[in-house]
Amino acid sequence: MGHVRAASSEPASHASGRRSVHADSGKRLGAAHPRVEGPVDLRLVPPALAVWATAALLVGASPGWVTGVALVSLVAGGLLLSVGRSDARSGAGGEPASASALGGPVRRRGVSTGRRVRGGARPGGWPRVSAAAVLLCVSAAAASAGLHGADVRRGPVPALAKRFAHVTADVEVTSDPRFTRPRITGDHMAPTALLFDARVRRIVEADGSVLATRTPVLVIVDARSPRGPGRGAGERSPWLSLLPSTRVRVAARVVPALSGGDDIAAVLRVRGSAPPQVVEEPSGPQRFAGRLREGLRAATDGLEADARALLPGLVVGDTARVTPELDEAFKATDLTHLLAVSGGNFTILLALFIGPAGLAQRVERRGLAPRLGVPLRATALLGGALTLAFVIVCRPDPSVLRAAACGSIALLAIATGRRRSLIPALATAVLLLVLYDPWLSRSYGFLLSVLATGALLTIAPRWSAALRRRRVPPRLAEALAAAGAAQALCAPVVAVLSARVSLVAVPCNLLAEFAVAPATVLGFGTLATASVAMPVAKVLAWCASWPARWIAEIARTGAILPGGGVDWPGSWAGAGLLALVTVVVVLVGRRLLRHPWLIGACLVVFLLVVVQPPPLTRVITGWPPPGWRFVMCDVGQGDATVLSAGDGSAVVVDAGPDPVAVDRCLSTLGVTRIPLVVLTHFHADHVAGLPGVLDGRSVGAIETTGFAEPPDQAEFVRREAAARHIPVTRAAAGERRRTGTLDWQVLWPPPDPAPTPDGPNDASIALLVRTAGLRLLLLGDLEPPAQQALLRSPAALEVGGVDVLKVAHHGSAYQDPELIRRVAPRLALISCGRDNVYGHPAPSTVQALRAGGAVVLRTDEDGSLAVTSAGRALSVAGH
Repeated sequence: MGHVRAASSEPASHASGRRSVHADSGKRLGAAHPRVEGPVDLRLVPPALAVWATAALLVGASPGWVTGVALVSLVAGGLLLSVGRSDARSGAGGEPASASALGGPVRRRGVSTGRRVRGGARPGGWPRVSAAAVLLCVSAAAASAGLHGADVRRGPVPALAKRFAHVTADVEVTSDPRFTRPRITGDHMAPTALLFDARVRRIVEADGSVLATRTPVLVIVDARSPRGPGRGAGERSPWLSLLPSTRVRVAARVVPALSGGDDIAAVLRVRGSAPPQVVEEPSGPQRFAGRLREGLRAATDGLEADARALLPGLVVGDTARVTPELDEAFKATDLTHLLAVSGGNFTILLALFIGPAGLAQRVERRGLAPRLGVPLRATALLGGALTLAFVIVCRPDPSVLRAAACGSIALLAIATGRRRSLIPALATAVLLLVLYDPWLSRSYGFLLSVLATGALLTIAPRWSAALRRRRVPPRLAEALAAAGAAQALCAPVVAVLSARVSLVAVPCNLLAEFAVAPATVLGFGTLATASVAMPVAKVLAWCASWPARWIAEIARTGAILPGGGVDWPGSWAGAGLLALVTVVVVLVGRRLLRHPWLIGACLVVFLLVVVQPPPLTRVITGWPPPGWRFVMCDVGQGDATVLSAGDGSAVVVDAGPDPVAVDRCLSTLGVTRIPLVVLTHFHADHVAGLPGVLDGRSVGAIETTGFAEPPDQAEFVRREAAARHIPVTRAAAGERRRTGTLDWQVLWPPPDPAPTPDGPNDASIALLVRTAGLRLLLLGDLEPPAQQALLRSPAALEVGGVDVLKVAHHGSAYQDPELIRRVAPRLALISCGRDNVYGHPAPSTVQALRAGGAVVLRTDEDGSLAVTSAGRALSVAGH
């Protein structure tokens, strides 16, 4: 017999009336304070986790494994259910399993007895049912994973990929086209390419045979933007206007997909810049969504650059205008969830319509719907339409699908009058979405979305209550708890992806949170009005630009803080270590809450570690050394040197390949004014970091070589300068300049008419710099032909006997021995990246410099290098 206990002191009539909080309220809008029935329902969590794990393991497995797991789980689950039914039939008193197994009130002849039965006819009946449910879900997940895996492997496309066949294919676009971010490959920026997801519907091989199929692929189009890489890449490409559901015909080469990729059978590479050949227009809903998105872009055209880039991303996930440096800033501060549509967007919309989700168990309805007198079921129907429109316009990304699923379940709860619980809603969303698309189980975006939502539903309320008990204002307590909980659960996964832990993520998210809601609401208002009243949309967009610019400024500021992040092992072992560290920090933090003064001291120390004010940093680390004259920044495989002109002013020669690295170097040096930026030539390892030099500093001019090769990188420099209204001039031998305590002359390249150089390296600007009695020779990337020509030029009289030599071309083996002998430097500095594939610096070059009496230092081993002097005495400090 199951154990029987007395009911609570509440009347039986009240206990029997729990079936519907709306029906019992007697009010059209439902109960103002519905009863919370029992603890949080976690019964759906184990099935959801089982489905997720099964799909992640089996979505790419062989058919044998998939079939075996599905059958074994199905049989085991069925046996457990059968045993459970047999036990229920043989239970004492003939109690129905539905009452006794679930622990509900015992009813006889339709009347509640006020008694509650724990357990089933036999103890452990409910755990057996739970185990059976988990096994059946595992079976369903295995079957779904097997079918989706077979969908990728079937058809002719995988076989064609193995042959690298050239085909003509009709493909159906299934995602928005997007451009790859520019990548630095050696001395070049890898050209941007457009890519989109698609399904191959028809293939015509070279021999004329026609094959029908329905296979998912990734299409890559080598359609370089006329504006080049970087700011606004791809805005003029006709491929970028393709909408999902459009069918296009492409001539492409079929190549295998990378191992461990997404749910694609192959990659279709389309060569050339011809516009797409459309064979079937997109569907009506997609055309409508496309008009809305295009209207949003048009309404934001006149805004400041950051707001113009960020608003479409905040509202509909359109990141085509987001520059690489802004993207990196958002990554460094863990604000990337704001650059793509997430559950937060839908939560804001749903809160406007039905009220805040956080009050779901305490206040039945708020928002626009009750104020407009919309009935409950009409609210649910309108909310469903809003959900569908949200998914269509914002595209079915993992986080969007998860948010829409949770919202739909909450709306269903409103329509049926049942108690809402957001944990079961999240578990149900995960279960259904992974069964629908098992590839989501391997999506980091989906994982981060679920973790963040779970943190907000489970950890954040407890932390918020603890903070309020310690007299923290409620709004601040909720914001702190939400940001801290989400960061605590998501940080280990982010560390796996980026091999870095952001120390400013929580404060940056807190500061940005105040602007997210107004930017999103005004952005959606812009989206809704752009197609019918563009002037109104432009006004709304202008209003939305203020909070959007605030968010962008927070990201940029947080990214350049010297102590904003620490490197971390990018592995799951590193993730586990970070989780352990997080637990320790939380436990220590709980004890610190009892000591406000100790908390204040910890916050001050944290602030100093993150900001690292130059005066304090100089005292503690000795960097930068007092009176520094020349600094070679450690920017990896590239060049970036800084010449002090006194009082926060400096001339910068080259910008390196990474905007963040050079920006951080200049910040630690305290450089705020740059009279001149000299770009010795247009290779990417010298110019790609230019945005990091320009952002947040007063720059007088940019001087470049006259040999504009590679053309796309020369255009990149001109575009960055034009965006900030900075003049660009051309250097030529014989030019002399002076600023502050610094003067220099250009030794190379010769003025017109000049011989055509062998390449960009031989067109490098070479400078002879004099400062505080020191002579410094900067050779850019000059190679032997240009070095020999320099020795034959009138400037040869100037190059003898220098104090410091910036060795040409990262210390490569291509050096002219006579130039090294003639220069005879006391100190030779080499800028190169650790473990670079070029073997820089060459042992022969290092040996030749040392044989001439020079001390050789290199950034890959010694870090950033600062040169100081006292008379003729040289000293060098590394950092």
